[in-house]
Amino acid sequence: MDRKFERGERRMRAAVLERFGEAPAVTEIPIPVPAADQVLVEIVASGVNPLDTKIRAGEAAHARIQLPAVLGLDLAGVVEDVGAAVTGFDRGDRVYGLTGGVGDLQGSLAEFAAVDARLLAPAPQCLSLREAAALPLVVITACEALVDRAQVRPRQRVLVHGGAGGVGHVAVQIAQARGAEVFATGSARSLDTIKRLGATTIDYTTPVESYVAEHTDGEGFDVVFDTVGGAVLDASFAAARAYTGHVVSALGWGTHNLAPLSFRNATYSGVFTLAPMLTGHGRDHHGEILREATALADAGVLAPRLDPHRFTLETVDEAHEVVATGTGSGKVVVDIGDRAIE
Repeated sequence: MDRKFERGERRMRAAVLERFGEAPAVTEIPIPVPAADQVLVEIVASGVNPLDTKIRAGEAAHARIQLPAVLGLDLAGVVEDVGAAVTGFDRGDRVYGLTGGVGDLQGSLAEFAAVDARLLAPAPQCLSLREAAALPLVVITACEALVDRAQVRPRQRVLVHGGAGGVGHVAVQIAQARGAEVFATGSARSLDTIKRLGATTIDYTTPVESYVAEHTDGEGFDVVFDTVGGAVLDASFAAARAYTGHVVSALGWGTHNLAPLSFRNATYSGVFTLAPMLTGHGRDHHGEILREATALADAGVLAPRLDPHRFTLETVDEAHEVVATGTGSGKVVVDIGDRAIE
């Protein structure tokens, strides 16, 4: 095993990726010892995101993963120990966060992780830890887009592309909680899910001009949130309201023609959710967002959709396959150890 795992005396099970493109192997590595500013979390559940499968495949250079590595971005669990400088967390607390799996940060597909306390927040009391593990990456992305960048306000018309997806279904709920009128695109099989969330459904194959005319009288949407990327971002530029419209994307990569946006005198911004984890800057804000998400969840206005299938460290490969192929019916979560609860 790589020397970076040679610390601590107690050992734990973890899913370790040795080579890109291969399945992670479940092996034993030392339980990390928390630094002064870290919290040692006994992990109960690990949420699986599309980014996890891209990292595993070696298709996410921006994640700066260093092999061998423990995979997994999201976690929920119970505080086992706290560093000397940590305040606000105590042994036994239920917590969740977007804490690792990129750069040199240990991921959440392990029985324990020592994580920066700033990246954690108390888990919602109304959710199980499995449900809480489904939220961190997607809720932070949605809040950075809709709250920080677009500053969604009451009575605005907000369009979410991919409204039944991991980020999308949370974005719909966040926008509604802020008083917006929400519209969301999706495939034919996902429209019922979008409708149940309370958003107006739009089949993603409908031409932009048609749904802009139908739902905004041709004026365009106040905020357009792209969670899909590629051609969908180009369509977003054409769907924004003239002068005051704002487009925000979580996948604003590649080359795009800005003319449709410029001709409408609208604005654009991007979200790179991993930045605080990779740079160390802005980690406090991730914790703040999660605290706000906890309040929304406990108020009954935010809840994740979970795929009904159960996965463990031994079946991580199957969990990744479900996410990579898009065959799940909600957020995929991996149970860690024996403490996973409904």
